Amino acid sequence: MNRWQIALVALVLLVSGCLGTTGPIALNGTEINEYKGEKLSSVNDFRENSIHGPQYINESSYRLMITGLVENPGEYTYQEVVGGHQHYTKPVTLNCVEGWSVDILWEGVLVKDLLEEAGPKPDAKTVIFRAYDGYSTSFPIGYVEDNNIIMAYRMNNVTIPPERGYPFVLVAESKWGYKWIKWITGIELSNDTAYEGYWESRGYSDSGDLNGSFIG
Repeated sequence: MNRWQIALVALVLLVSGCLGTTGPIALNGTEINEYKGEKLSSVNDFRENSIHGPQYINESSYRLMITGLVENPGEYTYQEVVGGHQHYTKPVTLNCVEGWSVDILWEGVLVKDLLEEAGPKPDAKTVIFRAYDGYSTSFPIGYVEDNNIIMAYRMNNVTIPPERGYPFVLVAESKWGYKWIKWITGIELSNDTAYEGYWESRGYSDSGDLNGSFIG
């Protein structure tokens, strides 16, 4: 990416609100501020950086669709995801390309458990995540399965609020924040290893690895 493309990305970030902040968020429960003696960031320590602003999803009408190269395409209600699968909790740091980070205790379900139920076909190579606001990103299927990646519905012991991605946020460990897709509504298995999500198609690294540049 040349300097003019980088400048354009920075302008898009500014226009889309990536450099803005939000006021205190109403929480459903009491937020914890430490875990096993380690201090946690607050739900309010994030910056608002979504492409169309916070999304507000009705739980009763919500459906998570699992499609593509699977033997058993699935459609889950919120309660079927949360109540029908084992829960996992882990503290993971989200690092944003804007230069800020947050240390949060996440709770959710393993994506690979959902994929096992769907039955990936042998030629499935890529997991594409889609969001309510039109956002998307993708990962090699091995990353999702081998790293026990969770799709979180709680953070710091409270239900993830709409401003932070309710009902589900992908906890994309070792990846830059733009890979942490919020408001997840779809998981598609594909053989397209060249798929580019929202920011990836605009010049960001497809891998999104923290140990490398986020510029593709």
